[in-house]
Amino acid sequence: MSRMLIALLGILMVAVAPISLADETCMSPYMAKIVGQEDYVYIWTLGMEDVGDGEDKLVTVDVNPDSEHYGEVVHSLSVGGRNEAHHSGLTDDRRYLWASGLDTSKIFIFDIYTDPAQPRLHREIDDFVAKTGGIVGPHTNYALPGRMLITGLSNNRDHGGRTGMAEYTNDGDFITSVWMPTDDNLQGAVKSGNYADGYGYDARALPRRNVLVTSSFTGWNNYMMNLGKMMGDPEAMKRFGNTVVIWDLHARTPKKVLDVPGAPLELRCAWGSRSNYCFTTTALTSKIWLIYEDDAGEWQSKPVADIGDASKIPLPVDISISADDNHLWVNTWNDGLVRLFDISDPHAPEQVFEKRIGEQINMVSQSWDGERVYFTSSLLANWDKTESGDESDVQYFKLYNWDGATLTPQFSLDFVEMGLGSPHQMRFGAHALYGNAPAKTGHDDMAAR
Repeated sequence: MSRMLIALLGILMVAVAPISLADETCMSPYMAKIVGQEDYVYIWTLGMEDVGDGEDKLVTVDVNPDSEHYGEVVHSLSVGGRNEAHHSGLTDDRRYLWASGLDTSKIFIFDIYTDPAQPRLHREIDDFVAKTGGIVGPHTNYALPGRMLITGLSNNRDHGGRTGMAEYTNDGDFITSVWMPTDDNLQGAVKSGNYADGYGYDARALPRRNVLVTSSFTGWNNYMMNLGKMMGDPEAMKRFGNTVVIWDLHARTPKKVLDVPGAPLELRCAWGSRSNYCFTTTALTSKIWLIYEDDAGEWQSKPVADIGDASKIPLPVDISISADDNHLWVNTWNDGLVRLFDISDPHAPEQVFEKRIGEQINMVSQSWDGERVYFTSSLLANWDKTESGDESDVQYFKLYNWDGATLTPQFSLDFVEMGLGSPHQMRFGAHALYGNAPAKTGHDDMAAR
């Protein structure tokens, strides 16, 4: 009830006054939203041998330009060992940040509510594989009402790509799990093309359509292998996902399996009230794919744009859709480029901008107001580059301002030089979200998205 009242107050604030909207665009629609300038970015960081303490850690950077610590690391919390730190996600009330490891399948739940500037470890889940019935490699941590949805990448039987999803309470108690549909067990889903591989990766919800969308990548055997070795192994290169699955969101049952060949990774769904579509990119074929509901109410998939020259293996990774559904940022890891596509016609995206950010690039997070874009560099420990051809930093966290035409650098942090490791997933935080946290000027209260 308290969350509902806060949400209603936030909506009223938006209705009566112009407010600068700051939150990340690529979040769950069930989450409370930051309104005003974000204070912190929480970066889930891979430990590197002989760099600092060598452990995975949550790194907190102050990103409020009015702060005396702007552009500085203000906190770092190591979790012990290296777990292949990868993705993280906030609970619907933004009190907890879930961060998972693809190798050990451990999940670390951080309390960012008590003191947003200094997160603390609230709980560690070390029995994910056993509780879920064999799911390995927790990947996406996605907020549902009072719950977290966790997608997997692999399984404990053959460490291949067949996998499932699990649900937990916000506090970390296991609820249930479900496996991806396969040729030998479609679970009632319609196989619309050539594939029903059972692979998993990302997940996004469209509540007003009662739709959950999942994508697919590869299993533990591949993502923990050296990149050069894997790319030289023809059999390994066959073991990548080729599907996107449309689910009944409420029932958590698969409805349709769509062909999207070439390892579809991040999913980003449009925000408009009549925009029934999502985008993904394929890592191996370097294409933007549209996942859309047609005029007959059927979900379909089709490639709608090329990303660079596929023969040069740019390797598309993270993407970010703008709040107005008009633009899509696309990072390509291998060449270190970010590209911006005009997607005002989602069936015919056009590239309108590109910039080299670093030797390699992975994650991108843009503010809801579209004025700031953040980048990190690390993909996977055994895939990352170890040195730069032009002596630029390889492992970094960077902030740029965006004015609609140019990315202007604000600051850059070299995570190796600072003894931190390899920065991966980013999430935003702010003092003003919590009544018991120290107040800061220049903030408004939160509103429901």
